[in-house]
Order: sequence, then structure tokens, then C-alpha cells
Amino acid sequence: MKACLEEALRQELREQLGFVAYERSETGPKAAEYQRSGYFKRRVISDHGEIAELRVPKLRRGNKDREWQILKRYQRCVQYVLDGLLYLYVMGLSLRDLQEALYVQFGSLLSVSAINQITLHIQSRVEAGQYATLEQTPPIVLVDGVWVKILYPTEEIWLDKAGHKRRRQQGQERVILAAMAVWPDGNYHLLHYEVAQDENESTWKAFWQHLCERGLVAEQVELVVSDGTKGLLGAMKAYLPQAKLQRCTVHKVRGMERYLNYHNLPKTDPDTEQTLTEAEAKAQRKAQICTEAHHIFKAQTRADALLRLEQFIDHWHPLEPRAVNNLIWGLKRCFVFYDFDPDLHRLIHSTNLLERFFREFRAKSDEIGSFPNQTSCLTIFHLVMTRDHAKHNRLVFAKNSGH
Repeated sequence: MKACLEEALRQELREQLGFVAYERSETGPKAAEYQRSGYFKRRVISDHGEIAELRVPKLRRGNKDREWQILKRYQRCVQYVLDGLLYLYVMGLSLRDLQEALYVQFGSLLSVSAINQITLHIQSRVEAGQYATLEQTPPIVLVDGVWVKILYPTEEIWLDKAGHKRRRQQGQERVILAAMAVWPDGNYHLLHYEVAQDENESTWKAFWQHLCERGLVAEQVELVVSDGTKGLLGAMKAYLPQAKLQRCTVHKVRGMERYLNYHNLPKTDPDTEQTLTEAEAKAQRKAQICTEAHHIFKAQTRADALLRLEQFIDHWHPLEPRAVNNLIWGLKRCFVFYDFDPDLHRLIHSTNLLERFFREFRAKSDEIGSFPNQTSCLTIFHLVMTRDHAKHNRLVFAKNSGH
């Protein structure tokens, strides 16, 4: 956000003066009101958090009289600047379309070249952040993927209304693989993300290889939390052989729901004694068994959790044998989080931290439908990540951790 505004302000001043900084004039020294004089700092509050020291360019004379179109004098709140700019740009609008949109928003007509400089600056920051060297390795990493549709060019050519040849594009399913770092003090933030064709062993191997290339020390990763995605375990054996794997408890319980047979449903509600329809009885059965299953993993210790599991099996196996058998199959990996600090249990027993972020991203991606290209998809992902970090005051920590 800070970089976007600062670059836009520099471009606005350049448009007004008609020359770039340090450019020599053929007509001799410039008047004071046309000479740059460094920057002054001001505080701005935006949707993305507070910008304590926004660098605003100034002139040697006439600063009090000039009016900024992008940031009005004494304005202290800028809303949706980054959202609007990035959203319009990554949706594939031309620079002239974006020029008109910014005119409506800011009341100032920046040149196409100036807008191009701003968008390139933002895009370079996205790419730089994605491949930045990691300064620290988190002991716990949550991983998951979110599916999107991206347009890719085909071999088919068509003519537009102007007679220009265009390559037809086709939407293809892709998955954004993401990793979230969890630290011993309870802080967490997105660590890495990349687009892959599928979730399998080869794509997860490439994912961990790219993280190691960024500076991840494989030996320092103690735990990986996942939803049981295909191929992850094999990739971990290749790149993180010493790390333990925690199976997401939420996904484990959710998977059990498919095996409910709903036999011997009650006719009345045991609390209210009111008659239940079949649909109401099924909903009640599902809610009860899932609530008790989740209750297992809320135990403070592993021993208590295993005791709750025994009670769960005794109660539900006679009614829902297929569902209970599905839950207990491979359940050992759902208890691995008990090997770690109890203060972290709520953060690492599931992939909920990533799931919440993915819901924010899906809200944007659903509006878009198909991303015009892979770069636009990652830019929106980066934007949502930045907003999420700002909303939860994780921006500084994420930067200090190398992302």
C-alpha cells in the first residue's frame, strides 16, 4: 500500500513538472517552484493498516499552494486505493481503461506511461515478495491448496471486430499451493504460495524444493499440518524426512460425514419431545456425532483425548458403524499435535488458519470467475494476503520473517 501510494505521488508530480527527477534543463536552472526538494512524511490510515511515514515528494517553493489529486492536502484516510488499482489491472483492463477508472476515483488524469509505471512497480513487489529469501525457518508449517480457474492460450486463432488476430484462450483448473508458518510464540503468517497443475507428489516435491531454495532449513521443520492431501507424505520423505505429519482434525471429522447411514433415527427430539421429520432427525444425528467427534480433540492431553475416543466409539459404533470405522482409520496422525506446546494446540490441530484465508481469497476469485492469466491470479492472492496480514496486525512480523 505504501509503495503504491508513494509511486503514484511521484508519477503525479512528474506529470505536473513535465520531467523526471535529476533531469537537466536545456533552458538553464529551473524556477524554485519547479525544483524537487526531497520528501516530507505524513501519517495515513487505510484499509490495509496505518502508514506511519508516507513519503510525499515536495518542491522548494509553493508546496502550500499546490493540491494533490491522488492524496488531497490534510487527507488522513485513503480507502480501497490498492484494491481498486490492483483489481482493475489484474482483470485485464487496458492501461487506457485503467486511466479512465483512476480519473473517476482521483479526479486526475495520469498519463498511460505513468499508470504503467505504477502497475509495473506493484507487480515487481508481488514477484519480489514471492521469491524473497527466508530469514528464519518456522518449526511448524500448515499446507493446503485452493483451486482456481486460469485462462491459458490455445493454438486456435480468431479475428476480432477490428480484424486483428487473437489467440483463443481456454479456462483450466489450477491449484494454488500455500504454506503458513506458525511460530512458538503463537504468531503465524503466509510463508509461500505457487500455482501448480495438481496436488500430487511431484507438485509437492517442487513446492518444498522452492521453499528450500528460498532459505527454508529442512532440518528445522518439526511439524507439517495438512488435510491429508495426496502425495504430500512422499514429498516430505524426500525433503523433510525428520518432520512429523499432523492430519487436520476438522477434515477428518468432515470426511466421516459421508459414511453416515442414519439408521434408527429418533422420532422425537429428546429435549423438547417434539416430533421430528426425517430431515430434521438426520440433521440432528449429524450435528450430534460431529460435535462429539470434535470434542475428542479439545482434550488438554493425549490420554484424555484417547479416553474420549473410547467413549465416542462405545456410544456411536452401534448406530453408525461405517462412520466410526472411517474416523478411527488412520486416526493416529490426528493426535500428533499433542507432542507440541499446549498453547499451540488450537492453531496446529487443523488447517483452519489456512482455510479462513482461503475463504477470503475465494470471495474475490468467485467474483472474477476465470483469471486472465497466472500473474493476475497470484497478484490477487498477494493482495488478499496483504490485507489479511494487515487486518490481524501481522505485517511487521511477516516482513521480519523474510516474506
